[in-house]
Amino acid sequence: MKCIGLLGGSFNPAHGGHRAISTFAATALGLDEVWWLVSPGNPLKPKTGMAPLSARLAHARKVARRNPIRPTAIEAQLGTRYTVDTLKALRQRYPRHHFIWLMGADNLAQFGQWKDWRGIARIMPIAVIARPGYDDAARGSPAMSWLRRFVRPARQSADWTDWRLPALVLLRFRPDPRSATLLRQADPLWHREYSKTRVRDPLTRRMIV
Repeated sequence: MKCIGLLGGSFNPAHGGHRAISTFAATALGLDEVWWLVSPGNPLKPKTGMAPLSARLAHARKVARRNPIRPTAIEAQLGTRYTVDTLKALRQRYPRHHFIWLMGADNLAQFGQWKDWRGIARIMPIAVIARPGYDDAARGSPAMSWLRRFVRPARQSADWTDWRLPALVLLRFRPDPRSATLLRQADPLWHREYSKTRVRDPLTRRMIV
């Protein structure tokens, strides 16, 4: 059985911060791989400025290479739009894997807006990775007021496969100022080099156009 960390997002574009968080989480949690779930469309984000899925996946593959990271657009194949539905589908499709949901503190701050967020916490453990400027908002969020009772000590993070759900661990990580927003502001057409790219999904082996 493999231990897999799941990091969801638009990856518009993927960058070194995503890679650093993923490799850190892989070490802290004893993961075999981290899967980047490159979303076809985030319900909480505007469509304006969103690069094509094929470009985002192709660039994510480039950023992730030579690391235990597997970018995938499997949500497009599953037909899922919300995280809770994706996680249910992945557990059904890969019953022999152990999964843990990875999120930055910025996502925890608005986790209460997600569809059936309590259900997400009951499906698999959650590891929250610190992000500069968001930790206070995350700890004071409505979702955290419910999740707080389920927090596990970071020193037990390697034992997450044995945790009773819901379970959440807060992982400290050195500040990383990189963000997709800043990269898009610097180069809004970053995806043009992938305009004619057909990319094979590293997980499903399907071509994404």
